Amino acid sequence: MEFTEVIKRRKMVRAFTGEPLAPGTADRLLKAAERAPSAGFSQGYSFLVLEGAEQCAPLWKILADAVDAGGGTADENPAEVPALSTAQLVIVPLACKDIYLDRYAQPDKGLTDRDESQHPVPYWYVDTGFTALLILLAVTNEGLGASFFGFDLRTLPGFRAQYGIPAEWMPIGAIAIGHPTPATTRSRPHGPASGNPSPNWSTAATGKPHRTATGSRNAATRATRTARALIRDAHPKPPRPGQPVRLTSPMQGHSR
Repeated sequence: MEFTEVIKRRKMVRAFTGEPLAPGTADRLLKAAERAPSAGFSQGYSFLVLEGAEQCAPLWKILADAVDAGGGTADENPAEVPALSTAQLVIVPLACKDIYLDRYAQPDKGLTDRDESQHPVPYWYVDTGFTALLILLAVTNEGLGASFFGFDLRTLPGFRAQYGIPAEWMPIGAIAIGHPTPATTRSRPHGPASGNPSPNWSTAATGKPHRTATGSRNAATRATRTARALIRDAHPKPPRPGQPVRLTSPMQGHSR
């Protein structure tokens, strides 16, 4: 697929058919991620790879339980978790701050210590975000669909415990990947939907962004929460808490 076509077709897909992915899909996506730029060639990122329903089931249960418990954003849609749960692959990009602090304390970088205040922009998150975008583009090139979603204070602790994420590694989000359902393959223009305009931002003379126009956001349709049973009952043998799953080796690129 031509690169310009990949950019045009890339979008978030939130429902999947459950059809198995072609062999080698995860490896190809990870190879694309490894081409991301990295400050100081630090490459302080890694990836948790969950393949198949059994490995992914605990993640969907963590998200579903958080939705059931409430306390989320106003547009949180309970139907979204069951729709995502048919994804056959989830890749979780992980960022490691310590690798960057170590790298920039080396003589060729000019800093004398690992003081985090010397890094006003946390490039460990910026670089890991680059890897996520490359994965999303590579997914489109494979003819698949993907959705990036985040963790919050309700879900992050349980996710860390379930999959044994080391304390020094921060999941910046997760990418659910699979064959999109026919209803999600229709193309749509980028920009605000009809009747639901997005904020228009501009820069004033002070250089600070300010809102010049806005529109009300319609609340997301609430679906029945009994759909949680689709997740809880589908996979009787999920990994035990802390049971290791496939985790790519951190790329220790500390030298140029």
